[in-house]
Amino acid sequence: MEKGMEIHEEFISRQMEKGDFVLAIVTSTKPDFYKQAPLMEAAKNFDVPSFVIHTGQHYDELLSHGMEEYGLNDNLGANLNIRGGLSQKTAEIMTKTKKLAEHLKKYEGKKVLPIVHGDTLAAGIVPQAWMFATNQKSAHNEAGLRGMAPKTTDFYPINDFINEQFNGEWNIERNEPFPEQYNTFIGSAGSQYLFPPTETNKQHLLREGYHEESGGRKNMEVVGNSVVDAIQMKTMAPSEESVFDVYPELEKRDDWIRVDIHRRANLQPGRFSAIIEGVIELVESGFNVNFVEMNATKKALDAYDLRKKIKRLEKNHENFLFTGLWKKHAHVYEFFKSGKCFAALTDSGSMQEELNHIEETICMTVRFNTDRPETVFKANTNILVPPVSGKFVRMMVEHVYENEELIKRMKNGEKLYGSEVGTKIINFLIKMYDRDLFEWTSDRKGFHNESMSKFSYL
Repeated sequence: MEKGMEIHEEFISRQMEKGDFVLAIVTSTKPDFYKQAPLMEAAKNFDVPSFVIHTGQHYDELLSHGMEEYGLNDNLGANLNIRGGLSQKTAEIMTKTKKLAEHLKKYEGKKVLPIVHGDTLAAGIVPQAWMFATNQKSAHNEAGLRGMAPKTTDFYPINDFINEQFNGEWNIERNEPFPEQYNTFIGSAGSQYLFPPTETNKQHLLREGYHEESGGRKNMEVVGNSVVDAIQMKTMAPSEESVFDVYPELEKRDDWIRVDIHRRANLQPGRFSAIIEGVIELVESGFNVNFVEMNATKKALDAYDLRKKIKRLEKNHENFLFTGLWKKHAHVYEFFKSGKCFAALTDSGSMQEELNHIEETICMTVRFNTDRPETVFKANTNILVPPVSGKFVRMMVEHVYENEELIKRMKNGEKLYGSEVGTKIINFLIKMYDRDLFEWTSDRKGFHNESMSKFSYL
């Protein structure tokens, strides 16, 4: 059942009174909380009126804690209270964004610019919904994420497979992750301003026909990734409660492998079974493994009747720690920096970026492709571990663990994602405050006619 939208009128009104250009920072899921928070902080530092539009799809205390952890609740302008599966969420984002846009029309003369992030459902749907409702486009933080995979299909010998990842050819592979790849494509299509993290992302966008500038003014700028700002924020203001207070078992052992799996493709029975068997083989081989049960993991364990294997592993092996989702994101950073964690075995996109920046922990991505390929072929701080079988997953981890030269290479790779990214984005947008956020081809060609430049008939 649809839940009503909440509009925090008093806060929005205060922002509207500050100026004619107002930034609406859109959040939806956990990565948004820590990657959009630096934009809010920078907006405040530059006195740019701003408020948060939260889809509300992560609404329980555990999943939504990042809104509180990063201070976003204090800047909440609207909560769309989205619920349901992909289709219902998409429909509700469309209709509620329209209602919000209509509500904001009463602030005449104010230009509101939504900025979405990455490849979440909100990143895909909000720009489209906003454009259909207002005839204006949005901005896209972390634009240009495109799935890529090594051209090789030979996984053995493992050393050769890793060398092919670092030095071989890569292909575009657009189907995965799903629906994230779809979201990032349509998100940029509805955005005037694009902020690719790296040159690789920028080249994807240019190849697809996006324009770096229009009328002598820029539409696109490589800025880095705001995850580095989030890491800095948590490093400068560490949590009063340590991760080792919450999980004291982690302090008793070294060289932990932290496993987290949630991508839809990896929840297919063949892949998921291979991942679980890989975890079992690692534990039985003596590796210390912390398996983090995310919501998607929980559903898959129950659907495929694999929970009993995890419970048996938990009962019989002290080197296996089975935990729920960690509430505080600061605890993840703390653990990665602690020297206690050897590697993350993950299918997360953000974690590939984080572990490019945090050199104490190695990243091994349990996927056949990645939308952060630059972490592999440019920085060498990440490798793909395709879940073809449990044995292969275990062998890949063992190969890295036993190769000191490879470990050194992965821990000392090029840092790709810059610094002060939130500041760069806000600085860019400040210069564009007076610009119309939709262009006809005639506008781009320099033919300006008032009767053609507006959607007066809509």
